[in-house]
Amino acid sequence: MGYEEFKIEGRHPVMEAFRSGRTIDKLFVLDGCEDGPVKSIIRAAKKQDTYIRFVKKERLDQLSETHQHQGVIAMAAAYSYSTVEDILAIAREKNEEPFIFLLDGIEDPHNLGAIIRTANLAGAHGVIIPKHRAVGLTGVVAKTSAGALNYTPVAKVANLGQTIDQLKKEGLWFVCGHMGGDMMYRLNLKGPIGLVVGNEGEGVSRLVREKCDYIASIPMKGDIDSLNASVAAGILAYEIVRQRMK
Repeated sequence: MGYEEFKIEGRHPVMEAFRSGRTIDKLFVLDGCEDGPVKSIIRAAKKQDTYIRFVKKERLDQLSETHQHQGVIAMAAAYSYSTVEDILAIAREKNEEPFIFLLDGIEDPHNLGAIIRTANLAGAHGVIIPKHRAVGLTGVVAKTSAGALNYTPVAKVANLGQTIDQLKKEGLWFVCGHMGGDMMYRLNLKGPIGLVVGNEGEGVSRLVREKCDYIASIPMKGDIDSLNASVAAGILAYEIVRQRMK
């Protein structure tokens, strides 16, 4: 199932990676490169819904380890992704109400790994991450998850807001952790639930926040104003666990 994330450089190796069905998180292409092989690679990337970035030669040279990138570098995922449907199916198989983590733009791989680890231990059925402005399943994420990636499915979606709308039709409701919400201990967090956790800097984006049914805040007594994203996710997740156990 798992393999280390690594850079694949050069036209032939990158094309082979797409052909073999490898999960490619990002493709970097030399801006303005229009020849046949590169066009074929871009077509393959679009088919797999890979995030494509057109960059200047200096950027590719910086990224390159082989110095023979021929205008293309692909970042392969360390693990393959599941689908939202797979996650719901796991809840059904276990005869449990769905409990899903949704992460809004987590960019730090250590945070993502730690959150996947927490999701596994809290009994969540899966984790959903967005395709853009967020880290994918890199080797560092796999390592930090301490093996949880072997058991907890991670789905990658193009639009978190649309995914929330879809899941609402499946009967889920959503709580997001954000400053200035209702005290988490006062909320009823039972039933089929999606826990939305925001990124390290801005928290949950406004568009996603507006789709949530509850805004939960964690009581803060100290002198600094915020918790690390993975710690916040753990605190909120275990309040959900506590309420589900009753």
